[in-house]
Amino acid sequence: MARLVLLSEGLTGRSYELKVDTTTVGRVADNAFEIPEASVSSHHAEILLRGQDVVVRDLNSTNGTFINGERVEGEAVLKPGQILRLGTIDMRLETGVPAAAKAKKELDQTRVIPQGVKMDELTGTGSTAPFETKGFEKKSNKGAKIFAIFAIIVGLVLVGALFYVIFKK
Repeated sequence: MARLVLLSEGLTGRSYELKVDTTTVGRVADNAFEIPEASVSSHHAEILLRGQDVVVRDLNSTNGTFINGERVEGEAVLKPGQILRLGTIDMRLETGVPAAAKAKKELDQTRVIPQGVKMDELTGTGSTAPFETKGFEKKSNKGAKIFAIFAIIVGLVLVGALFYVIFKK
């Protein structure tokens, strides 16, 4: 049996079973599924059961009807697991498929991810040495030495210029 499960804060966990061919949803009490929330129109939408399909029809609501974020213009099919939003209220369509059958279906669609590369496959030698240090060298300080020499020369020139200006008089 299909049912709508509310997901929005304050209404979480509340659900409505879709038992009849046409279910009206809206803010006022004369709807089959009443959602007393300001963003939901008085008569917001209809949920229609057509064979195995669940169809949503927007009733010219003020804040719109959306399935997985896409606006419903007229009618649209709502599939199990999809999110239906009326105004600011989110709900999910769930079907009567047992959880075990659903889990098995999801397992059938999984992929096996291969294990990472082993060390002996990298080296090709079969050695168990965790790391070899060949190829690594200590970083050169040549740039730092050149900067230090340049800074000393500039400092000496500035001190010399200062002495020249002071003792020139």
